[in-house]
Amino acid sequence: MHPDLSRYSCQVALPGFGEAAQQLLKQAKILVVGAGGLGCPAAQYLASSGVGTLGIADFDVVSISNLHRQVLYDPADVGLLKTQVVCERLQKQNPQVKLIPHIDKITSNNVMQVIDGYDVIVDGTDNFETRYLLNDASVIAGKPVVYGAIYQYEGQVAVWNMSNPDGTRSPNYRDLFPQVDPTQVPNCAVGGVIPTLAGIIGCMQANEVIKYLTNTGELLTGKY
Repeated sequence: MHPDLSRYSCQVALPGFGEAAQQLLKQAKILVVGAGGLGCPAAQYLASSGVGTLGIADFDVVSISNLHRQVLYDPADVGLLKTQVVCERLQKQNPQVKLIPHIDKITSNNVMQVIDGYDVIVDGTDNFETRYLLNDASVIAGKPVVYGAIYQYEGQVAVWNMSNPDGTRSPNYRDLFPQVDPTQVPNCAVGGVIPTLAGIIGCMQANEVIKYLTNTGELLTGKY
């Protein structure tokens, strides 16, 4: 095995995976939007698996209330930009991965520019405005979205907007939720969330990305 692959020997040894699948991961460019409860575990496992380029988009800073579920941060990070902390931490964990920070808030004015150049969008957001914006931009750009959401003791994972053999696309977020009243679904700070749920859903999102990139397993397309 090539020395560069020794780090990934356990996954390369998987039946149906091999060095070819690892090369696909190395060539991939993934954007994780939201460096919170979902984005932290998703980004960490994508980096550890050997994804070649990993963009991290978040404009928020670390707060003390984040620490129970956002596992890449510690008390010394409170007040620092999440994106910068995540990129620095993951770069130390895997120097082979290219980390790209996106610190500006994603809006209708910059969303197409931000997602341009990435193969898959990982939606780890915690507000409906950004979630719909990412969904709509990805539909326009023809990019798949790996969606995750958590609330109290429940979580959701799905893969949106996949290309079908007949040229159509699989369902996207608006197909399932044409419109949501954000006042009816409080965020984690108001409604609460069990911390382990964030890790479970974030890891499931990373797993869907790996499955998609390496053509292994059955994707959560058209289901959640």
